[in-house]
Amino acid sequence: MHLDVLDLRNFYYRSALGRAAQKVIRDELVALWPDCKGQMVVGFGFAVPLLRPFLKDARRVVGLMPGPQGVMPWPPDGQNVSVLCEDTLWPIETGHVDRLVLMHGLETTEHPSALLDEAWRVLGPGGRAVFIVPNRAGLWSRSDATPFGYGRPYSLSQLDAQLRRHQFVTERTMSALYQPPSSRRLWRKSAGFFEKVGHNIPMVAAGGVLIVEVSKQMAAPTRPGLGEAVKKPLRALEGMAKPQPKPETARTGGTSDS
Repeated sequence: MHLDVLDLRNFYYRSALGRAAQKVIRDELVALWPDCKGQMVVGFGFAVPLLRPFLKDARRVVGLMPGPQGVMPWPPDGQNVSVLCEDTLWPIETGHVDRLVLMHGLETTEHPSALLDEAWRVLGPGGRAVFIVPNRAGLWSRSDATPFGYGRPYSLSQLDAQLRRHQFVTERTMSALYQPPSSRRLWRKSAGFFEKVGHNIPMVAAGGVLIVEVSKQMAAPTRPGLGEAVKKPLRALEGMAKPQPKPETARTGGTSDS
């Protein structure tokens, strides 16, 4: 079940923990996609906190927010790009999206398979998508103090298998949010240290979220029967290499009785 948009807004924009989480995940996304100039960038769920770096150079930025969650105007200091939509019916033409981000969308929807089909539909050939979900092994999925404590947490193998079933090709995987999901001042001061240690030695403490980048690869179209047709391109000329005997030669033989 999707969270309420007001709760998500309050977490990411009005709490120290939420602002810290927003920065960590957004920095990872920008490192994956440093240049989106002239491209169409779309976020689904509550991905708008991650989209601001793309507003300047992207051809178009759209923030899709599911109906059960609700919608809020975004960005607050510019022309609104937020759109209310159904989980499995996005107001975007097929194959028009270059970059797609899903956060607080896949783990909270009641129709994950149909949602992934819709993500595949709108993504253009060669396009990239990033899925950000709670890590089953992390601390954030076990805390109700953050939005990552709701919905279905994933292990990396579970998420990868689900994406592959929907024809996505996994390009890169990582985790983030190694800091404890606590608003206490002591933990806030140590947040940078935990993130650094987690990136360098990820086995020590599992990150709170999994980040998986995938691509949409389209197979080259084939023409059934073309190979057979090329093997025998000129059937009408078969036999011309073997000249037939002239009619006069064929009638020659012994003398007739008179």
